[in-house]
Amino acid sequence: MSRPLTLVEMQATFLAFSEERIFRMFLVISTQVLFIYINVLMLFTLRTKAIFRDTARYILFAHMLLNDTIHLMMGLLLYVLGAFYAVIMRAVCAFIVLMSASTFINAPLNLAVMSLERYTAICFPLRHGELATPERTRVAVVLVWVLGSFNVLTDIFLLFILAEPSFYLSPSVCTFEQLLVMPWQQVKGMAINTVFFTAVGVILLYTYVAILRQARAAFTDRSSAQKALRTILLHAIQLGLSLMSFLYVQLEILMSNLPLPVYGQLRFLNFLMVLVLPRCLSSLIYGLRDETFRPLFKQYFLCCRGNKLSP
Repeated sequence: MSRPLTLVEMQATFLAFSEERIFRMFLVISTQVLFIYINVLMLFTLRTKAIFRDTARYILFAHMLLNDTIHLMMGLLLYVLGAFYAVIMRAVCAFIVLMSASTFINAPLNLAVMSLERYTAICFPLRHGELATPERTRVAVVLVWVLGSFNVLTDIFLLFILAEPSFYLSPSVCTFEQLLVMPWQQVKGMAINTVFFTAVGVILLYTYVAILRQARAAFTDRSSAQKALRTILLHAIQLGLSLMSFLYVQLEILMSNLPLPVYGQLRFLNFLMVLVLPRCLSSLIYGLRDETFRPLFKQYFLCCRGNKLSP
């Protein structure tokens, strides 16, 4: 009796092409390409006005767009490589996984910084200009990247320290699991991700409660406080979407116990519904909600460059 396949072996098992598989590939690729285009257009829009380039909230929004665009591009590359069972050197795969995993963690961390920016704007309006300067905002973005890349950088460091050179120079199907050399690395990654997501959830809850109390106590500028509350709620929804992506690896592990044909079907649904769509919708929802950004973005999206917009 043959032993059951491991998750790594199932990821590398060739499944025959069919019309259904080709349709699924077209659906995933077209969806990701569309939202990559939308994100790039949003980034271009943010570069057209000085207020977008020099305001903390728009700098953080631009970082969210850039981060999600890189994540979608790396996810699309990994999907195409996996769909055609293409093998690449593990060293190259390590770079792709580094970018994909880092941008995955950057998303909730950036939400935490955006919520803190709104918190200072409402609860400390006189000091907001001093605290949320463009320079400090960019420092916060760098810190997000440092924290977001910490986990996968340690894994890649262990890969180059513990493995023989032939291991990372040899070709393989590119998945995160292919780069793990010690059993405890996956547990470490889950623990670090759980700490990050919990910390972001606490920050969102704290800033929401603080802004809510400020809105109830204030006699003026209630509209700004209400807008900030809706923004924090939107951040909470985005965190929920990111949490869905966090479940991707766990669902992949659970599905590895199923028969190979069933695993192939469910793996596609897991990838599309849990990993792709939440990241596609996050930036779009946030951008279309902003009253200053939305009209200009619509103008560029519809290619109506002849219409002039008031600032």
